[in-house]
Amino acid sequence: MKKILITALLLISFGTFAQNVKDKQAILNLLEKQRADWNRGDVEAYMQGYLKSDSLLFVGKSGPTYGWQKTLDNYKKGYPDKSAMGFLVFGIKKVDFLKPDLAFVLGSWNVKREKDELKGYFTLLIKKVKGEWKVIVDHSS
Repeated sequence: MKKILITALLLISFGTFAQNVKDKQAILNLLEKQRADWNRGDVEAYMQGYLKSDSLLFVGKSGPTYGWQKTLDNYKKGYPDKSAMGFLVFGIKKVDFLKPDLAFVLGSWNVKREKDELKGYFTLLIKKVKGEWKVIVDHSS
């Protein structure tokens, strides 16, 4: 009986681990797609990584912004063209699962432009919604 219980626990643990590996890769793929979209100068495509909802929360140097459209409008205002957007690089420090459908991501960002360079850190809450991982909270500094 004890062997059966241990085997069952190991199988459950392995299943959870395998799912976490798959979901972590999906999250990393999402962030990589966003990075590539940004570097093409396509803010609209970049924003597809965010949950298209009024509940989306973006916190930056100007404080909190609520809503997908308002966040997009702010990005367009701050980065009006490809030159202003520069070349983005992410440094992902950690991806931790808080629940099976909710992850915390910590990373750094760096934007190199012709005349300057911007950099900082971000924390994200990413939620699995209808089978897709989407950013629901972004705090970038």
